[in-house]
This record gives sequence, structure tokens and C-alpha cells, in this order.
Amino acid sequence: MSRVAYLNARVIDPASGFDQRADLLTDGGKIVDFGTDLFAGGVPADAEAVNLSGLCLAPGLVDMRVLIGEPGDEEKDTIKSASRAAAAGGITAMALLPNTDPVLDEVAGLEFVARRAREAKMVKVFAYGSATRGTEGNEITEMGLLAQAGAVAFTDGTKAIGSAKTMRRALSYAKTFDKLIVQHPEEPSLGGGMMNSGEIATRLGLVGIPREAEIIMIERDLRLLELTGGRLHFAHVTTGESVDLIRRAKARSLRVTCDTAPHYFALTEVDVGDYRTFAKVSPPLRGEMDRRAIVAGLADGTIDAIASDHVPQDQDQKRLPFAQAACGISGLETLFPLMLELVHKGAMSLSQALACVTVKPADILGLPLGRIAKGAAADLVVFDLDQPWQIDISRFKSKSKNSPFDKRPVQGRPLRTIVDGRTVWAEG
Repeated sequence: MSRVAYLNARVIDPASGFDQRADLLTDGGKIVDFGTDLFAGGVPADAEAVNLSGLCLAPGLVDMRVLIGEPGDEEKDTIKSASRAAAAGGITAMALLPNTDPVLDEVAGLEFVARRAREAKMVKVFAYGSATRGTEGNEITEMGLLAQAGAVAFTDGTKAIGSAKTMRRALSYAKTFDKLIVQHPEEPSLGGGMMNSGEIATRLGLVGIPREAEIIMIERDLRLLELTGGRLHFAHVTTGESVDLIRRAKARSLRVTCDTAPHYFALTEVDVGDYRTFAKVSPPLRGEMDRRAIVAGLADGTIDAIASDHVPQDQDQKRLPFAQAACGISGLETLFPLMLELVHKGAMSLSQALACVTVKPADILGLPLGRIAKGAAADLVVFDLDQPWQIDISRFKSKSKNSPFDKRPVQGRPLRTIVDGRTVWAEG
């Protein structure tokens, strides 16, 4: 049956604030209606009835920062394996970074991603176009052509646009198409380290990256944003000063948004422990005061979104001396439970936290997703808010298992993921 009636659910729509025990009806790929007395006269005869018995029903997650290996490093992750991992994590749409081989700086690359996503037939897959040729930070790409080919925004992904001149040009050019520039905020000349600069790095004998590398880049780019009038998004912010700068910029009505990743509010530099390479990320894990500032920034809305920052790495690249090990965490399957930690610890309401992984990232990227409304896409996630479980990387659908959250006890998990009305993953 193309029509499905979801009964007795706690329906949560962060976009409108709706949060009630209700029913919901889908037809094909669209939501027909939802409400507290929707099926007072009985479920339609042509609809499949699914009794959710008080489980939560919300928009599927929109993950705005995902790196995969295809094309070029398919042993780390492919679009198909990443789509399976996303579906298992309650994610119904994801935006892929352009740092592949070759880089997504031409129309053919975006067409390749779209074709692979259609073949996978799982979650919705979007892609960023590279802001500069080869993500080298020098010559800006043909953003107009890339935008026509479906690029949701422009970024050099895991690399910062280090040249102020290039960033100014990128902001100005992207403004012509009302497109977003996404920056990895880290001053390159202060990078090159292995973890957060400070006492722990000194004790471990590791070269540190100062917090100022992020702060300086954000200060510079906010000046350029004010100069050009463009749209700018800072990815994975990690410091309290960064949050303060963005908060003040928003108060001046600059068109700026930002996101963070779960490891920046769930871990600190202490979790590097004795050279624990699975906790090596870029930018690095910060101290406890910065972690608290990130939580506060999410709670007051300064930080708009939470992205998985999924960077798959195989065991050979992680099980190396800390200095040689690759950066990155496999985050698609842990985004949901780690986001819920903010709810269970009282930092945010459920609707607030869900907004950070649904409607807010969708709106930032200009995607008509992340909401429950009549006529909206039937992209949904069914989840148990309170079910306790333990993260087990051996069960990951992603090809790469590089996660510092293995064996972490969590509470709340997705049970069914629905894309365009079609169940693409269900627990068990």
C-alpha cells in the first residue's frame, strides 16, 4: 500500500513546535495530514496501519557535513555504505563534502554523486561544490554552473580558505546566486598540530593547535562578510570565543550561521588520553570550558545546527603513532544518541535539539526538508527516547569504524527510518 497510517505516536515537529500524542498519514512520498483526532472515524481501508504505541515520530535528520571516500577512497566508505549508515542513524538526508578524488569542482562530479545516490535508493544525498579549484584555496570555481547542477553550497570542506582575497571573492561571487560559503575556521599558518594546545599536549609531547587559530579566522571572515554582504557558515565551531563572536555578528544582522559536531560537546582534550588516535579530529577537541560554551551556544540558538562531521578512516590510518594518524570520526550512526544526551542532561528540550538536526540545517542549505507538515516530504524517523543501549562500532554499517564512542552508554535510539514514505531501515 502506498498510504501508511502511523497511530498513537508522540509526533514532534520542531519547525512549528507541535509536540503531542497524534496520528499521521502518508501517501507515497508526502505527508497527507496529522493530528490528535485524525482517525476518529477509523483508519482508511486502503492504508497500512502502523501502531507506534507511544514511540516518538519526528522529521528525519538532515546531516549537513559528511565526508565519504567515493570517488577515490572507496575502501573508507561509498555512497551506498554511507547511505546505509545514515539510515541506521535516523538520517534521511545528507550533504557530502567535496574533498574526494577527484574534487567535486566540476559538474561531472556532482552528476556522479547524484547517479550513485539514485542507485543506492536509500537516503537523500546532496553535495557541496568546491569553493576553489581542487580545494587549493586559490582560484574560485564556476559556482553558477555548479549551482545549476545541484550544489547546495560551496566549501573547501576539510580545508580552510586561507587567503582573505580568495574568501572575499568567493563571498561576493556566491552572493550573485544567493548561495552559502561554508568555512573550516582554522588559520592555516597556526595549524599543523595534532591536538589542542595546552598542558595535556605538552605532557604528551605533541604539537598543539591553539584555540586562536579558529578565533582569528572567524574574526577575519566576519569582517569580509560585512564587507561583501554575502552568506557565510562556520563549520564545527569549538571555542567559547568563537560562539561569542558569532553571537555578536548575528546581533548586527550579518548573514552568518554555524554548526558544531557531537564530539565537541560530548568529549574534551582529556579524552585523547594516552595517545588515543580515535579522538584525533580536526579541529581538535578542546577543554572543558569550551565544551560548556558549545552547549550554551546550542541552548541559546547561537549555534544553529549539529552535524555528524562524519570522516571515515580505515584502521590502517588510525592505528598509527598519534602524529601520523589521520583525523576524523565515523559519526553517522552516533549523531542521534549523542544529540539526545543534550536532552537527557537538561541542556535543551527535545524540540530544540531535534531542530538542530532537522529543520535548521535544512533551512541553512535551502532544502525543503526537516519538518512535519501537510504536503511535506514523508521523511521521518521513529525513535524510542528512553531506551538505554551501548554504542558498538562492530555493528556500524559504515565501512569505517573509527569512533571514540565505542562502548559508550547512551539513551534513546532510532527504530525506523522512512524516506519519501518508504521504510529504508528498521531495527532488527
